[in-house]
Amino acid sequence: MRMESSVAAQGLGSAVSRKESVTLGQCAGGPWHPREGSLPAVRHPAMSIMGVGKSRKGAEAAVEAVFTVCGILAVAAAAAIALYMIVSGFPAIRKVGIKEILLGTQWKPTAEQPRYGILYVVLTSLGGTILALLTGVPVGILTAVYLAEFSGRKRAGLVRGAIELLAGIPSVVYGLLGIYLLTPLVYRLERKIFQGSDTHRYTGGACLLSAVLVLALMMLPTVISVSEASIRAVAPGIREASLALGATRIQTVFRAVLPSARGGIATAAVLGAGRAVGEAMAITLVSGGSVNLPFPFSSVRFLTTAIVSEMGYARGTHRQMLFAIGLVLLVFVMGINGAVGRILRKGED
Repeated sequence: MRMESSVAAQGLGSAVSRKESVTLGQCAGGPWHPREGSLPAVRHPAMSIMGVGKSRKGAEAAVEAVFTVCGILAVAAAAAIALYMIVSGFPAIRKVGIKEILLGTQWKPTAEQPRYGILYVVLTSLGGTILALLTGVPVGILTAVYLAEFSGRKRAGLVRGAIELLAGIPSVVYGLLGIYLLTPLVYRLERKIFQGSDTHRYTGGACLLSAVLVLALMMLPTVISVSEASIRAVAPGIREASLALGATRIQTVFRAVLPSARGGIATAAVLGAGRAVGEAMAITLVSGGSVNLPFPFSSVRFLTTAIVSEMGYARGTHRQMLFAIGLVLLVFVMGINGAVGRILRKGED
């Protein structure tokens, strides 16, 4: 029995050694001759470290070149737009005069003696944007706080779905909803406030107030998304330290979390302002379209609506003035982008 067991052990050991040698031969890429009853031969091609390095360097160089070209195209597109606006709008600025354009209060481009003052239009864009920020940013921040700190998973998913839906609605749909739902309510309020007035010009609800409310609603998705991301990025230790000192959850949010996320929240507000400044179609439908001082119940015209409503029939100096208005709008947008960059740099520091 001992002899038989030793012979069996030797046979098993030799089989294992043959299997190990076959496995090592496969891994080394060397030749291997299959025997009867063994696994089929699998040859692994010899891999060269230099070959892999060269192909990887080539792929990285190609991808880097693609990224570089994309960056150059983006800069070239922005420069081309700015150059086109300058070339098209500067003749009107030289002809009419920058003082008459920015300080003039009369916009009568088709009169016998044309007037091209856009002071009221500029004030309307500035005032409407500020009022929309004062209306929409607090609502957006409080919604972001709810999503990041207080809502459950199901409720947060429901609210985020609604926010994504708001972000995907075309601006012309906002304008149509404003005409059929918002302006009748604003007109009722206008009639109650100015009942018996002999000097007020009724707008039918198409006024600055309606435009501000539509702009505030349109900027909500941007403000909520950016603010929520900033609140979630606050270190957990800040919350834990505040709670450990005896602060309530509400106190922790408003005295510890939000101050820590103020850079991102400021960025959200500036991006919302950019959305408000650049909006045209929805505002055209609910603002009234008249050049007046920006009072809440006055029919007004924004910079964007001036371009949209008159570009179809403008000719000569009138058309050049619309491009000059586009230049003013471009300066506004550049200022907003500069403010975003400054806020981000302060946050990094």
